[in-house]
Amino acid sequence: MVNRNTFMQKLKVTDNLQLVFSAGNGNECLEHLKGLPHQSLPQVIFMDLEMPEMDGIETISIAKSLYPQIHFVVLTIFDDDEKIFEAIKAGASGYLLKHEPAAVLQEAIINVVEFGGAPMSPAIARKTLKLLSKTTAAVEVASAAMPDAITDREQEILQYMVNGWDAKRISSALSISVLTVRKHIANIYEKLHVNSKAQVISLAHKNKWV
Repeated sequence: MVNRNTFMQKLKVTDNLQLVFSAGNGNECLEHLKGLPHQSLPQVIFMDLEMPEMDGIETISIAKSLYPQIHFVVLTIFDDDEKIFEAIKAGASGYLLKHEPAAVLQEAIINVVEFGGAPMSPAIARKTLKLLSKTTAAVEVASAAMPDAITDREQEILQYMVNGWDAKRISSALSISVLTVRKHIANIYEKLHVNSKAQVISLAHKNKWV
């Protein structure tokens, strides 16, 4: 994992940056975002790939669906082929190795925010170009897997929700109480870090869960 204290010390040397929050894992990151008003959301999030509870790739995929205006820059020790493409497909705007100095981090922020760029460490850029040179067709953005925390029953209820069914109709179809359905829906909201049915439906369609 990237050492957060070391990373934050690098950011402190620049006066024109404001740290909105730091998080120890993906769930914590999504909870921070959910609690912020729209105007206070960070413009850029540096994301570690290897985190407990929810890894960086899954976190980026969910967060990018909910907050498309945020730029995610991967900051990691990994430069393997699969990690690079999975992060990019999830919605990452850039990919930097963790040892990059403060000046490179600041330049990456300016790059993505002001110019819509895709900052990459030289080693990552070279590897990406080699991988792309072997590809004869455009890479299609893959759908993200359903989070493991979502149970089979919750997936079933999620399908009904996407089809526009309310709790009463779902309870009748599944022969369970309305209260039980509402508890499942509340669990879905919590596990996907969303606040509304509209956000659930948006995530489901974007990631092709239904």
